[in-house]
Amino acid sequence: MKTVARPARRQVLALGPYSAWALLFILVPLLFVAYYAFTDDNFAFTLAHIQRFFFSTADGGEVHTYLLIFWRSLKLALISTAICLVLGYPIAYIMARAKPKVQKTFMTVIMIPMWMNFLIRTYAWMTILQDTGILNNFLAALHLGRIHIIGTEAAVVIGMVYDYFPYMILPLYSIMAKMDGKLLEAARDLGCSSFGVLRRVVWPLSLPGVISGVNMVLIPSISTFYISQKLGDGKFFLIGDAIEGQYVANNLHFAAAIAFVLMVVLLACMALLNYLAARRTEGGGI
Repeated sequence: MKTVARPARRQVLALGPYSAWALLFILVPLLFVAYYAFTDDNFAFTLAHIQRFFFSTADGGEVHTYLLIFWRSLKLALISTAICLVLGYPIAYIMARAKPKVQKTFMTVIMIPMWMNFLIRTYAWMTILQDTGILNNFLAALHLGRIHIIGTEAAVVIGMVYDYFPYMILPLYSIMAKMDGKLLEAARDLGCSSFGVLRRVVWPLSLPGVISGVNMVLIPSISTFYISQKLGDGKFFLIGDAIEGQYVANNLHFAAAIAFVLMVVLLACMALLNYLAARRTEGGGI
């Protein structure tokens, strides 16, 4: 019994620092958000802030409800996440199958933008996409005509994809790099085409990386506010802008209520994705 108890005790002790860190910097702030969301300025319990989110209007260039702001944020976040997944999946697969030196080169190229400040990267895209920017000057030089991108939803999506693209590739690559190449060879020996190997072997085995990548891109995309302010030219009021605006106006309880609703929705989406991935892995289908 002692030999069994000692490893268990060691595991508990090893998890102690992480558990303390998670409790202090994750759980406690979330509890504070929930507490502020369901209290008024006198810290008395109220549902007024939650009701305000679902039934009142907001000021953001035009009058609209917070629900419409949320759906717009979710739409742009889903579009940017889908683009990151479509572009990142083949790149991660190529990286995982490449030689070690090529993998390091790919990783360096992907990580270099993350070495720069987030604000600088966003301002760089403003310079590229504005009407007199680098892109339009290049198109004009080719006599293709100028296009208006800055201040549109497309510009916001471009900014999201660029800033959060590495967060999609890294978990995909880490999962695919661990795949046993013999499984792919066995599938081909059994008559699977290249697409069949991808659908029946690579995709199911890479689902944990897909789920991690989707979560890591979707969550910051749906809550961003700086990208929408700069690349959207202030024309697109997203849920992150709503939270920031209430915080600046010192409406901390309502800001917490918006953040709480957003947190619940994101947790529900994450739980659904994990459930579907588990069913797929177990062979139950989606």
